[in-house]
Amino acid sequence: MTGMLAPQANRVMAIGEWEERWQEDRIGFHQPGVHQMLETHIEKVLAGRTGVRFFFPLCGKAVDMKWLADMGHSVVGVEISDKAIKQFFGENNMTYSEEDVPAIPGAKVYKGSERNISLYQCNLFNFSSSVGGQFGAIWDRGSLVAINPQDREKYAALITSLMAKDCKYLLDTLLYNPELYAGPPFLVPDEQVKSLFGNSCNIELLQSVDALLDRHRGWGLDYLTETVHIITLKNN
Repeated sequence: MTGMLAPQANRVMAIGEWEERWQEDRIGFHQPGVHQMLETHIEKVLAGRTGVRFFFPLCGKAVDMKWLADMGHSVVGVEISDKAIKQFFGENNMTYSEEDVPAIPGAKVYKGSERNISLYQCNLFNFSSSVGGQFGAIWDRGSLVAINPQDREKYAALITSLMAKDCKYLLDTLLYNPELYAGPPFLVPDEQVKSLFGNSCNIELLQSVDALLDRHRGWGLDYLTETVHIITLKNN
């Protein structure tokens, strides 16, 4: 990785650090409402379809999942923190069952009783289409920007393997000066979105907005741009 990516190229967060953040409630990345970018572009993602299977990589306790399930879509999420998963069901007054996942040693899947929501508690890279099938939509907010930069090629391969032919992959990324903040969330420039997904997918930039808040100024940033792409498989 060269140029603007260099400052973060070797930055690594152990999975245990993410679990600790949840245990200690250091979850500034969690949003209490449905994410504006998802709400803005939902029609483009649905493309007239009903009952879409949505995948949420690194889902945390995103309220977006209930919002979509309430509309009649089904949701599958993957999250390392069982605390986050249990909080999701608790805070939304939903009951759930808990099962082992035979294909992934140590993993559990929490299935909502009232809504079609299944949350897998495991390392994202242990998840696969053989475990969860393929999806008609993916909402990636805080996932690509959270994984270690050196894992991005592996991540892109996983995500594309989870895309059904008609999948609409909505990707939310952040642009800022990586000299000023080590991440996470990490910088993912548009050029890298193209290099990761451009061979197998069509990529369309939907929106780019100034997202700088006081919280980010506290990180030392002078600008923060939030960018949303919609990514679809090229017709094979």
